Amino acid sequence: MANLKDLKNRIASVKSTRKITKAMQMVSAAKLRRAQEAAESGRPYAEQMNAVMAGLSASVRGSETAPRLLAGSGSDKVHLLVVMTAERGLCGGFNSSIVRLARQAASKLMAEGKTIKILTVGKKGREQLKREFGSFFISHVDLSDVKRVGYSDAQAIAGELITRFDAGEFDVATIFFNRFQSVISQIPTEQQVIPAAYESDVEVSTVYDYEPDEEEILADLLPRGVATQIFTALLENGASEQGARMSAMDNATRNAGEMIEKLTIIYNRSRQAAITTELIEIIAGAEAL
Repeated sequence: MANLKDLKNRIASVKSTRKITKAMQMVSAAKLRRAQEAAESGRPYAEQMNAVMAGLSASVRGSETAPRLLAGSGSDKVHLLVVMTAERGLCGGFNSSIVRLARQAASKLMAEGKTIKILTVGKKGREQLKREFGSFFISHVDLSDVKRVGYSDAQAIAGELITRFDAGEFDVATIFFNRFQSVISQIPTEQQVIPAAYESDVEVSTVYDYEPDEEEILADLLPRGVATQIFTALLENGASEQGARMSAMDNATRNAGEMIEKLTIIYNRSRQAAITTELIEIIAGAEAL
């Protein structure tokens, strides 16, 4: 059994840890509010964009003049997996759930004889995939210095994907991220972005006449569509990360409180036992005299 000094030091250490986790919980709660608002505000635009793009895509899909971002390369041999995770840990299973989904997809594609390449966004995903899939890494996007993700960050990622696609480095690109549902629920999501695969739940009832024609409009809108999908994923990831961290720190704070209570009981019992032993020794010594 640990002595009184060790128990006292451990109680003090757990109390310090509880202060840290409590502070992190409060910071995450404040960040979550902003991140959730950003994610929810971006959804209507993304949904409407998908609806318009779905209508445009349906009218030209299969056409010989369809843009390459929509028609694809004519093959699906090489797949690029864009794994989007956080730059920091201490957020429960947020990063692991994304990596798990990406790992399953990579293993399935390799079993089918496909070639995979991996582009990571966020340090934690890269760290978890490095041992098993490090040889497939082709690039990494570091957002550790970005305090608030903006559309320009998504454009930069989309620009790199499109440049690599035009250079023939891959045939299909898929992003992996967590879609925010609530503080305790984030949904690991897999979404193909190249070639564009637009499926919309929003019905566009108005019939549009386009000038110039659909192919020219799509050639301009498709790169924006890829950037919009990536930006939406970054926003969803941001809200999911803060929600997961807030939940994890809340659990850690409560666990620290329970541990302090248990250690305090052990400390009091040990202290009482030590006092009782000293009294017995004093009484026994007095009687011996």
